This record gives sequence, structure tokens and C-alpha cells, in this order.
Amino acid sequence: MSGEPAFPDIVDLNVGGVYYTTSLQTLTREPDSQLGVIFTSREPATKDTKGRYFLDRDGVLFRYVLDYLRDGGLVLPECFRERERLKKEAEKYNLPGLVEAVAEGSRSRPPGIITVGYRGSFQFGKDGLADVKFRKLSRILVCGRVALCRDVFGETLNESRDPDHGQSERYTSRFFLKHSFLEQAFDMLLEQGFKMVGSCGSGTAGSASELKPGVDAEESRWNHYNEFVFVRE
Repeated sequence: MSGEPAFPDIVDLNVGGVYYTTSLQTLTREPDSQLGVIFTSREPATKDTKGRYFLDRDGVLFRYVLDYLRDGGLVLPECFRERERLKKEAEKYNLPGLVEAVAEGSRSRPPGIITVGYRGSFQFGKDGLADVKFRKLSRILVCGRVALCRDVFGETLNESRDPDHGQSERYTSRFFLKHSFLEQAFDMLLEQGFKMVGSCGSGTAGSASELKPGVDAEESRWNHYNEFVFVRE
């Protein structure tokens, strides 16, 4: 018995710079886990300068590890986008039940189709074609089932042009995104298990006859519209 550290019933933790307080009973609930091994003195424990037990892991995701140990289950927030990272944390902590819970959550995501479209051009400078700058997007449009679009895009989804708020099982073609980064939209779809299955584009406008006031003629020639269809099976 001599030489074994006596862990307190209430344990202060520093996990990757994020601080937690939990019970020793929670940390040792699964004795064969990495936490169980550390907090039963089978492996050495490390402390930070404030005397808190230190774990060099992802501090933000550790909250879900603790929730799993407390409750024996996993409940993730809507639009949670770090399942693969959480699965990796669960593997590092040697918590096979949590690994399976994360994987099960990924498998249970409903299938669906989302179409992303944008109207764009190229931004020109004073020297016209000799001074082409960057792709210019006016708005990224989102079409699909309302609940699915909300689940994928979360707070980045702008619903201000959609007249029927609150009905999640209907479909809409009036959502758009609060940002104009096409690749960010694609990343969010890929993180949620979608794959692009098709796309189409209108080509450039060519020689437009009438221009709206304030619209650059050269830039207007290169206006185009594109759509991308994403599917999750």
C-alpha cells in the first residue's frame, strides 16, 4: 500500500488546457480504460503547476468522454461535426463502448439529398481581363428538406427569405448561406457523410445586351450559375 498516491474523491483535471472537476468514481467507472488505469495508480499520474491532474488530450471533446462515463451513453448536440475526432479520443482512452456509440451515431444519420447552387462571376480590375482577380459569389443557395439543411449547415444557414418558418419536414429552395465560401459548404456536407453525385453550370453570359446601373460590362459577360447535387445514402 505504501507509495500509492491517494486520489481524492473529487478530482480536478486539466485536459489540454481545459479544466474539469469530477468524481473519482466517474473516472474509474471502466477500470480497464486509460483513465481507470491512471486513477487506480497502475500508471503514473501527472500534475500541472496548480496541482490539477493533467491529461495531454483534446480538452473540449473530453466533456463527451465524461458524459459517457457518468451516464453510460452518448448524446451529442445538433450539428456536431467532430465525430471522427471524438472516436479517436475514445480509442485513446480505451473506451470501446464510446467508440461504438460514436460509430452508431454516424450510421443512424438519415439519408437525403441537398442541392447547393451559386451565381457568380469573376472580379475585374481597371485593366479588364489583364487584371482578373478572384471568383466572385453573390450568394450560395441551399435547396432540400428543411430539417436536413438545418442539421448540415447549422448556424451558417440563413432562413430569412423562407416564408414558412418552423415546419421542419417540408422542402424549400429559399435557404442561403451566411457566408460566400463554396468550399466551406462542401466541407460541411462531406463531414456529414454526403457525396457529390452531379453538377451542372450555365456557362458565361457572353455579350449581355442591357446592364443594370453600376454593373461592370466586362464582369457581367462572365456571369454564370452552377448547381451541385449531394447525396447521403
